[in-house]
Amino acid sequence: MPTQTALQIARLGDQEITYTLTRSRRKSIGLQISQYGLRISAPLHTPLPYIDNVLQQKAGWITNKLTQWQEKKSLVPVWTLDAAYPLLGEPWRITIKPTGEITLAPQLAFAITQPPEIELTPHRIEKFVMNWYQQQAITCFQQRIDIYAYKLAVPAPPFRLSQAKTRWGSCNSRGIISLNWRLIQLPLHLVDYVVAHELAHLIEMNHSKAFWEVVEKVCPGYLIARQELKQYG
Repeated sequence: MPTQTALQIARLGDQEITYTLTRSRRKSIGLQISQYGLRISAPLHTPLPYIDNVLQQKAGWITNKLTQWQEKKSLVPVWTLDAAYPLLGEPWRITIKPTGEITLAPQLAFAITQPPEIELTPHRIEKFVMNWYQQQAITCFQQRIDIYAYKLAVPAPPFRLSQAKTRWGSCNSRGIISLNWRLIQLPLHLVDYVVAHELAHLIEMNHSKAFWEVVEKVCPGYLIARQELKQYG
């Protein structure tokens, strides 16, 4: 029998939630909560009342996690002409000059005008904005890496842009830094924290007390930044 997927409804306390139930040949029940909501994986012939009983036992954890995801600030772009595209925490918007040139500018700086002969499809907007984000990210991240490498007295390492879905940055055993392109959407002090964090791994390749002392040396407010970073999904 193939994998079966369906939407189900459950009541947890005073909340009614919709979840995705996937049945397969697995041997146990698994629960996952993400920006897509609650997903449950269960063996093929598990009765719905049994699944509901599991949900009731985990009700507190489920509702807390769902609330946390709802409160996260989404960084997923919407590819429309009137959408705001955050850059270092400030909204930017697409503007079209009288010459037909497409640019991005701070939200309050320009009015959006669109000559009738120019068609901006979602695909074209996505391509333009993503190229812009990557250029901005490469320039900004290189500058911040140079600054914090100097503060930590380490050579500025090579870096690359990442599209990871669950990590803001990483440092591998060869000393290469990966930074998520989405960081360019966040305020600069959060970019600085992630850069300082990854560069600190060039000194301490772990998360020991010594590692956090290195981070704190160049980023005294790192605890606040860590907490703020969790608000973004």
